[in-house]
Amino acid sequence: MIVRTKAFTRAGLAGNPSDGYYGKTLSVTFKDFFAEVTMYETPDIEIIPNERDHSYFTNLEHLVKDVQRHGYYGGIRLIKAAAKKFYDYCISKGIILSDKNFTVRYCSNIPVQVGLAGSSAIVTATIRALMTFYGIEIPKPLIPGLILSVETDELQISAGLQDRVVQVYENLVYMDFDKKLLDTQGHGNYENLDPNLLPPIYLAYISDLSEVSGIAHGNLRGRFMAGDLKVIDAMKFFAEMAEKARECLLNHEPEKLGKIMNDNFDKRREIFPISRMNLEMINLARSVGASAKFSGSGGAIIGTYEDPKMLEKLKQTLSEIGAVVIKPQI
Repeated sequence: MIVRTKAFTRAGLAGNPSDGYYGKTLSVTFKDFFAEVTMYETPDIEIIPNERDHSYFTNLEHLVKDVQRHGYYGGIRLIKAAAKKFYDYCISKGIILSDKNFTVRYCSNIPVQVGLAGSSAIVTATIRALMTFYGIEIPKPLIPGLILSVETDELQISAGLQDRVVQVYENLVYMDFDKKLLDTQGHGNYENLDPNLLPPIYLAYISDLSEVSGIAHGNLRGRFMAGDLKVIDAMKFFAEMAEKARECLLNHEPEKLGKIMNDNFDKRREIFPISRMNLEMINLARSVGASAKFSGSGGAIIGTYEDPKMLEKLKQTLSEIGAVVIKPQI
């Protein structure tokens, strides 16, 4: 039995980063980038290292460049943590797993550390593979919380539910993380919307502009928990932006989405420090008439554009600072 599962990259259109603060978000997945996990039965359990996990380097410069690109940790820790939380979940529910072992390998073409949810994609694909391999059904609304716990509980990475929800539900998803919902039903309300309602969308990224999301979210959470009114008010604002984004799409007014996305980023800038090159990427995109905001924590931006001519202008302008611009496949 060979199991192959995928989880696609995502971009936040509105509302982020309020998903970790009882807010609302609108997010979308793209087929262009994904993590894939392959699992098959073997006598023992083995995790096959990916290129992100290797520990052989030709020289010190090679080691440094690898750290700059992949950080100090690859995907093996994500898979190990996912397997542990899956086992813990089954034990807590009284689920008896069949007595069989597996070998698992993974690959990913998601640009590293540019806010495109590459880590959560690996975890999501792993949880899917484990569910299929062992024949276990987990209620769909609960799967994102299980995936989130892999990073927050096991690996102590600050994160929110948005990435995991949209990677589980896929396509275009509106999410409401109201505290009462989370407390009473154990998950938020998640609604798939028709992606055909969206205006033309572009995605742009620079591979060496990573702003590690766990660090950014950690600083923000500390301020939120300390009662920083600026942060608390910003989270309310982000949630309102997500509501407006949903309404404009359902009302067939996609032209309004661009301003909502701009406003979302501008408010984020008030509470987050933004690196010079990340800000330049936003400003250059807006200079040709497109809207622009971070897709996640920095390094990649997403926005709307009017027509193919503007898309070409975007590509030309952003290429001057080394940014790649694509029209993603939803």
